[in-house]
Amino acid sequence: LTITVVAAVAIEQTRRFIGFDNKIAAAGAKALGTNPVTAKALEHMPVDSHGVILVEAGGAIALGTEVEGDAQGRAVTLAGGKSNGWAMDAATAAGDLIRIIRGV
Repeated sequence: LTITVVAAVAIEQTRRFIGFDNKIAAAGAKALGTNPVTAKALEHMPVDSHGVILVEAGGAIALGTEVEGDAQGRAVTLAGGKSNGWAMDAATAAGDLIRIIRGV
């Protein structure tokens, strides 16, 4: 499911977790979804919120692991924050793009 939001600030990175405030999500926060494009402040931006979506990893992630966001909006292994999905691919390093599934 892809929804449209108005970016609250310029968002230069793609495939990062976006918060309910339409900015890069805070570390450990529940995210609205991920952004497939960059956006200028106050520009309409798609956010992939449910289903199988791509996200940038913030480090190594094992297949099937539950993930949360780090301070840069990247997926990391869940460690006390809010779950933002389950890894459908393994990540070996920060910067890898992986599929996660949300809403199941």
